[in-house]
Parts: sequence; C-alpha cells; structure tokens
Amino acid sequence: MGVINLARVDERLIHGQVMMTLSQKSGVNSIFVVDEVVAKDKFMRDLYKNAGSRTGQKTIVITPEKAKFYWDEFNFKEYNCILITKTVSVIYDLVKHGVPMKELNIGGIAQKDPDKDLLVTKSVYLNKDDAEKLKDMNENYGVEDIYFQATPSAPKSSLKDVLKQFGL
Repeated sequence: MGVINLARVDERLIHGQVMMTLSQKSGVNSIFVVDEVVAKDKFMRDLYKNAGSRTGQKTIVITPEKAKFYWDEFNFKEYNCILITKTVSVIYDLVKHGVPMKELNIGGIAQKDPDKDLLVTKSVYLNKDDAEKLKDMNENYGVEDIYFQATPSAPKSSLKDVLKQFGL
C-alpha cells in the first residue's frame, strides 16, 4: 500500500529547489501531480513529468478523478509520494473521497478576487471558503498537520493562526 508522505497545494506545482528539497523527504519515491488541465494536455504533462524526474523520483501526472480511482483500486501501489495540487478545492475533494493524508503544506496561491482573498502569508492568498475547507480537513478528515510554508527554508505559519484571520 502506498502512502502520501506530504500533500502540497502550490499553483506552480513542481518547481526548482523547493521540489528538490521536498522530494528528499524520508521514504519518498514518487511525485503525484493532480491537475485536470495539466493531465489532459500532453505537452504540459510531459513537461511536468520531465521536471519531476530531475528530482530522481517517478512523476505521475493525473486528473483528480484518476487519482481517486488509483487510490480506490490500488491504494497508490507501493508509491510513497508527495501529492501536489494547484488548489485547496482539489485536495479537499480528494480527502473527502477518502484519500488519506496526515501532512498538508500550503505553498503558493495567487490572489484571484481582491474582494474575497486575504494575504495570509507572504506567498498565499486565501478566501474564507478555502479556509473553511482546510479547517474541515483538519477537524473531520484526519489531516493533522496543515501549515503554510512557501519554501522549506521559509518560516511556517500554522493553520490556527491563518484561521484567526477569518474569524474561524
């Protein structure tokens, strides 16, 4: 049975030294990029697979539905992976489906709606809906450690501190 060693939300998906460092986390042998658009575009899929292979890890690029199927049917085989999505909504959907994860790192989310999105850390904008999803994952779905950290060398911000900004 496979294990998600680390889940990450980062709009950049795989990039530079961040993935090199994260992929050296103990026991990791693969990177799962879960994104509808990237998985359906051969050029983008190949680009991310190639970028991921530079970490020395097998890189699998799949849609959210395929990730659910792959968990349901194979429990991610023997992959001990870093699972990356671009949005909180996708990771939330996977968790609600039953894909288990204990640690979730929020790395980089750009502002989309200036009226709703708050800058909660140097590299993360969040709206209240996404904040509530993170709270729900932590309280009801076993995602024990949710934190905000753009790069492994940057300081961490806790979920608790971020939720305060939304009055949650």
